[in-house]
Amino acid sequence: MKPFIHKAFAHLPVLNRGSRRRDGRPLPRRPRFLRYSLVLLLLLGCAVPFGLTATRVFAQSDTSASPATETLRESNTEERKERGRNDSGLPNPANKAPEVAALPTGDPYVLEFNRAPVVGTRFSLKGIYDEARLGFTRPRDWKLKTVKTQIRYRHSPALYATRSNLTVLINGASVGTIPLNRKEGEIGTAVYDVPLAQLQNYNELTLGALQNNSPTCTQDPYDPSLWTEILPDSKITFDYTPQPISLDFSRFPYPIFDELSLYPNQVAHLLPTKVDEAWLTSTTRFQATLGRLADFRRLDTRLIKSIDDVALSERLVIVGTPEQQPALKSLELPLTQKDNKFLDSKQKVLAPDVGVLMLTTTSDNKAPVLVATGNSPAAVAKAVQFLVQPKDEQIATGQLILVDKLSPVPSPNPRDWSGYLPRAESFKLADLNAPSGKLFEDVTVRGADSPPIEIDFKALPDDRFVSGNTMNLVYSYGPQINPKTSLVEVKLDGVALVGKRLSSINGGTRESLKIALPENLIKPTSKIQVDFRLDARERRSCSRVTDQQLWGTLHSDTSFDLKRTNTVDLPNLKLLQTGFPFAAPQDLSTTAIVVPKSPSVSELRALLEFGERLGRLTKAQSVQFGVYTADALPVKLKETQHLVGIGTQKKFPFPEVFTSGGFNLKDGSTRQRNQSAVQTSPDNDGVIKQMISPWNKERVLLALTGQTDKGLDQVQDLFQQDPLFFQLKEDTVLISANTANPEAYDPNAYTLEFLQREPKRQIDKTPAPRRILRVVSGTWFLLGPAIVAATLILYGVVQLYLKRVAGQVK
Repeated sequence: MKPFIHKAFAHLPVLNRGSRRRDGRPLPRRPRFLRYSLVLLLLLGCAVPFGLTATRVFAQSDTSASPATETLRESNTEERKERGRNDSGLPNPANKAPEVAALPTGDPYVLEFNRAPVVGTRFSLKGIYDEARLGFTRPRDWKLKTVKTQIRYRHSPALYATRSNLTVLINGASVGTIPLNRKEGEIGTAVYDVPLAQLQNYNELTLGALQNNSPTCTQDPYDPSLWTEILPDSKITFDYTPQPISLDFSRFPYPIFDELSLYPNQVAHLLPTKVDEAWLTSTTRFQATLGRLADFRRLDTRLIKSIDDVALSERLVIVGTPEQQPALKSLELPLTQKDNKFLDSKQKVLAPDVGVLMLTTTSDNKAPVLVATGNSPAAVAKAVQFLVQPKDEQIATGQLILVDKLSPVPSPNPRDWSGYLPRAESFKLADLNAPSGKLFEDVTVRGADSPPIEIDFKALPDDRFVSGNTMNLVYSYGPQINPKTSLVEVKLDGVALVGKRLSSINGGTRESLKIALPENLIKPTSKIQVDFRLDARERRSCSRVTDQQLWGTLHSDTSFDLKRTNTVDLPNLKLLQTGFPFAAPQDLSTTAIVVPKSPSVSELRALLEFGERLGRLTKAQSVQFGVYTADALPVKLKETQHLVGIGTQKKFPFPEVFTSGGFNLKDGSTRQRNQSAVQTSPDNDGVIKQMISPWNKERVLLALTGQTDKGLDQVQDLFQQDPLFFQLKEDTVLISANTANPEAYDPNAYTLEFLQREPKRQIDKTPAPRRILRVVSGTWFLLGPAIVAATLILYGVVQLYLKRVAGQVK
């Protein structure tokens, strides 16, 4: 020990080891605690645990009276015994978290511009100065070596070469400028290195074109000869080295789902030995949660029967008890098993109500695995529910989580939809969401060609507007504008509603404009555009290029006053584009999905795609729908829930669908519509049909069916592909593939035929006081005559009564 201490102090200066002053007197001795400070520091460092790999979670909703969450992180068994006798016991933490091996290094990744819908077939830049933007991400498990951008372009032959150029920027930093000096029809190519230090998780490539068609200045900024096109085969090339993936719930949903991935996320679900209601509900709820996380991103899902079927780029999800998922025994897990039961660190069986979540890898460390399990179906459901409730999932960490308590999240109001109009009739712009997802604040635009300010004005699907809707626009603008040619214009879905001249040469402060909003134009997809058309008071040569002194501001206290009722006509598949009526409320708690007693793989895939689509269309703090087999659906749920049936015609759980009017499928590949019937061979079309529920006139029954499993595959494709899904309308749709093996995500590979089965039924849930007010306001012109008639009738009744009383007195 002494040699070690001598070496530990060897780096100290001589005066710390008994040296003397220059005059020969000894230096004063340092205090004992200073002399041994390094030793104490080393001993203290040895006492710190190296890592923690397990978390014990008690998760509750915010409404609970007890503490919302408690996370226990201990590294030794004796401490756990002292903390509480009810602790199930976590295993000793491992020194190193499990890792997924890095993928083999392959070819560089090429991101072509045409993959972005905003690009389409080209980027077109017009006018004196114009910009185009393209966003891209940087995946987490990539170590970038080089990033290059290749811009292919062509431009108008009228451009003056020395005064026209194209600038490329990454996150605001210039990486190069291209002179626009090509001959007519000639395509140019420019390649630039992107500084790696400029790249972030979310990145933006900006292309800015300065265009002039004369040696001095362009006199007409709207000259059609001012154009440059960025070709869609322009690209960004990433040369990278894949990195190992460390597994930890603190990064969840990564790596099961990576929102930064440039590749489509791929998830594989392992089928259990027996499919029951618990597995169906838990797996579909988790898939709906992945849909919410994916939002607009692509997600590919498969069902596999063996762990060996997992592809190199897939993430494996295993849901079920050890008895349902015997493959768990082949994985390296932090918990041991005995007789199909999980044991704690004291080798005691975990309580049947404790959910277990684990992150691990396949046996070859090639794919990450998420395990949601427990010693009972209730424990499995609790484990999955922990992941689908964001407020609870945020406290997760480590590779093992034991979920002891999980309070349900209260269901939101059926009319509380994030991103849609508030329920109140009067509200302000500050109550609406901006495109960034945050609430609106004051917005200022600059320049003569500034883009309009867009406001998402999405009505709820069951909103029906009456006359009297108004918007009170509050705005300001700067001086130096031309009051004769400058104005503010308000449009609703591109339809101009009103415009007002900006009349003050000294600028305006908090001016207001009241605008009538037509009731027939407000829809669940509506947008309001506020466009400041600004023109300089003094025009100079090239004044359009330097016009940033012109500005207009839209204030967040702009207010709205809407008159609406809660009325909707059903059945209507167009409303399914918003998730209605299943998404009211947004946690999907009024929806029951039913599959056949023994569902096929095609039926299960259709179930997962439908659940994922519902997740993409909703935002809530939980997922609460239930999934049942046909023989286990409670009768009470038929009367109270919106129902979704999935299955082929022979196994369909609700035969009532095929006995109603309109289009129906019959035995023997027979199709019937009204009194007409035909037999087809083969019939591989998918069918989606919506009708009023036979058990509740205010609920709907949605059928996802077909004569064969191949027909269900067409239904699955429709829910998977946005271009197909957002064509839905009427109450029945027939989906057929144009080729034997349609190309994935090709909307032209399918044909949709829409049918209207029967007249729609109006469902009115407007409160009674508002209904009376609506009737009165709609018949106000009859109110005067009605009052006079009522007065005369009352007068006659009183006179008759008085005469009878007078006769009795005599």
